[in-house]
Amino acid sequence: MKNYHIPNPNSCPPSSLSPLNSCPPSSLNSCPPSSLAGRGLGGGVSWQSPPEIWSKLKPLARQMRTEATLAEKQLWQRLKNKQLLGFKFRRQQVIDRFIVDFYCHEVKLVIEVDGEIHNYTQVEDAIREEFLESLGLRVVRFKNEDVLFRIEGVLEEIVQWLKPHP
Repeated sequence: MKNYHIPNPNSCPPSSLSPLNSCPPSSLNSCPPSSLAGRGLGGGVSWQSPPEIWSKLKPLARQMRTEATLAEKQLWQRLKNKQLLGFKFRRQQVIDRFIVDFYCHEVKLVIEVDGEIHNYTQVEDAIREEFLESLGLRVVRFKNEDVLFRIEGVLEEIVQWLKPHP
């Protein structure tokens, strides 16, 4: 995920950055639903961006779709059109004040593809991940190299995240 977001002052310990060891949900509060809540996300979601944020993030998300990294393009080719177990994914999806790389609403799964910049933004990534999890979303992260050189393994792990969980 790119670092296009409106900063959140709360933090999360950076030791919880691995895909399977995510931050515990906290008491972070999302913005209250706007009158446009549910726009394009199946209706009634409480984490939709307020209009003033949405108006800034929507064009940025569109731009990011046209300027995807090679790893994002490669993963999108395998996720789009319900190719993975029939689940629908969106790319560069606005969720509250963030733009996530891929999102499956049906199972509330966020997939992030991390490039080199994420070596320097671990604290910000942890904050973003904790915030998304506080909204009831699950977040899994993959490195660019894993997507580019081990795509089948990445897809197998995503399949595990798509299966029902207790």
